[in-house]
Amino acid sequence: MSMVRKKVLYLFDVDGTLTKPRQVIEEEMTRFLLEDLKPRVAVALVSGSDYSKIVEQMGGEQVTNQFDYVFCENGLMHFHNGELKSKQSILNHMGEQKLQKLINFALRYLSDIELPVKRGNFVEFRTGMINLCPVGRSCNQAERDQFSAYDSKNKIREKFVTALRNEFPDYGLTFAIGGQISIDVFPTGWDKTYCLNHIADANYDEIHFFGDKTEKGGNDYEIFIDQRTIGHKVTSPQNTKEVVMKCLNI
Repeated sequence: MSMVRKKVLYLFDVDGTLTKPRQVIEEEMTRFLLEDLKPRVAVALVSGSDYSKIVEQMGGEQVTNQFDYVFCENGLMHFHNGELKSKQSILNHMGEQKLQKLINFALRYLSDIELPVKRGNFVEFRTGMINLCPVGRSCNQAERDQFSAYDSKNKIREKFVTALRNEFPDYGLTFAIGGQISIDVFPTGWDKTYCLNHIADANYDEIHFFGDKTEKGGNDYEIFIDQRTIGHKVTSPQNTKEVVMKCLNI
């Protein structure tokens, strides 16, 4: 009797999981995902970043569109086989008045922080979230690494999150530390588990999630512990490949 093959999806965080932070994916990893893994299971990306940043990190649209699903901004923008299927907006959800109160508070708070360096683009407005960055997203890679080390020691983002939660307890927002340098702000429920709504009808037997920020407060935490997924903690792109191969017994 022939065995029925399970319908399985492997869902990957991007930054720190498939790529080094804010770096372009290495060709070896691309080949592994699309040539070795995709013939065995469906493959998908989920990131807090917007579409343009995901495309940049994946090495272009030609690569990005080969994934079965791409969930930008935690799934607020949803692509299937390279075609945009749905889009949600934090502005429509919150309204301009609340949004400005949040942004004004963040800018005041950030103005009082002293860091080794500060650059530009401290508040980035995205379709489904606000990204807050103490060092500024205009920093170069060396400055990014410097802030990451400084933050690990001084808990800059952790303290910022506490201040935000205290200031906006009834806004229905989640404040999640993401990547090396920033905080994602989005309506509660709009974390990475949001993307699972788009694949509910696909009836996968198993959904494996791979991410690096799986600790409580990290932006992979909710989907990592969700009952609909099998969560895998990874520490680098190389470790991701090792964990995937172990899951597949290859």
